[in-house]
Amino acid sequence: MAAILSGDRLRFLLGRFKDRLWVKPLVVCLLSIVAAFIAKLVDGTTLAQHVPEIAAESVETLLSIMAGSMLVIATFSVASMVSAYASAASTATPRSFTLVVGDDASQNALSTFVGAFIFSVVALVAVKNNYFEAAGLFILFVLTVCVFGMVIFTFVRWVDRIARLGRMGSTIEKVEKAATAALKRRRNAPTLRGVKLTSEPHGRTVVATSVGYVQHIDIAAIQAWAEENDVRVIVAALPGTFAAPGRALAYISNLSREQGLEQKQEDFDDTRVVRSFHIGPDRLFDDDPRFGLVVLSEIAGRALSPAVNDPGTAIGVIGTLLRLLVLWGEPAVEQDEQAPSYDRVEVPEISVRDMFDDAFTAIARDGAGMVEVAVRLQKALHALALVGDPALRAAAEYHGRLALKRAKAALAMEEDYTAVRDVAMFSETGSQRNY
Repeated sequence: MAAILSGDRLRFLLGRFKDRLWVKPLVVCLLSIVAAFIAKLVDGTTLAQHVPEIAAESVETLLSIMAGSMLVIATFSVASMVSAYASAASTATPRSFTLVVGDDASQNALSTFVGAFIFSVVALVAVKNNYFEAAGLFILFVLTVCVFGMVIFTFVRWVDRIARLGRMGSTIEKVEKAATAALKRRRNAPTLRGVKLTSEPHGRTVVATSVGYVQHIDIAAIQAWAEENDVRVIVAALPGTFAAPGRALAYISNLSREQGLEQKQEDFDDTRVVRSFHIGPDRLFDDDPRFGLVVLSEIAGRALSPAVNDPGTAIGVIGTLLRLLVLWGEPAVEQDEQAPSYDRVEVPEISVRDMFDDAFTAIARDGAGMVEVAVRLQKALHALALVGDPALRAAAEYHGRLALKRAKAALAMEEDYTAVRDVAMFSETGSQRNY
């Protein structure tokens, strides 16, 4: 039960519901129906003697205005949101679609408009059928005024937000925010709270049964299964790995055999281990820090394409990638010095070299022929080399030299290449200069 209700699993499941556009409107609709009948609770009390009498016609008028306008506004908001989604997919990258759909302000606005419509319809029907008495009409009038105020405030706030939703800067900001959260989570738990992998994976192979990307690993469930069977599980596919039938997800090491006892590996039913790897058609940001780097790199690559020719966006993305990788090089949040929570699960750490490949390979390739992009890339790699982390420095050295080679092959003017070479930290003339 502890494995099923682990906090990490609940976070993943709740995150999936958050991405659904219908969840918040549905919840608000249910709350609006409840609110419409709350006024009935005060009928029959002494409140009617202390509140002013409200004419039923005035309440009907307000509710009729709300019912007639909210559905139109909700329809308009949906059309505006769809337009913003299409803009994000065409100007940035389709991989950012889930982040734009999950925009809290847009979901809250749509929920408010639909909820106000449902509230007004239900309350209007109740008023026309004389469901409320004097006290109930007063409370309903107060609720209606509050709903009106909430709608107006939400609409004004939403207009400002929808003007930015789907724009390049807003999309990059959302991707950076999602990548930052994933990087912080993995930096503080580099082995997903398991044991660090110290040797080559070995043992019985657990293979995938479906095609897709590993979106989440329920380490708690694997730990519980490993304890039941007295084995050790070695994770081979981190979130973001492409899985297919025959592809190894994990390896099972028989502790009983290591201790000189006999137990056939064929006796293990690894179905629960396979189910612990949540595989879906797309990569997700939550548990896959590298995916945020990939999406940012795609945005920069599209900006550098001849059809768009927007090196400024690529330069901005390089700055975003620099912030993210500097964040990765910062010390993790101090935790209690205890044994790992899941001591029977070995998990490899993310390779810094792979993260640099995701972030900078496409930009260095597509921007090699643009001197301003090549110069900014060399400066960013120089800054990463000075962070102080040995892995970051080694990866920055490698990609700095590789980017310089690409620039040399792509830049036709000797002066342009000289400008890039002069800021490159590992060229013949580029020493450790401050930029």
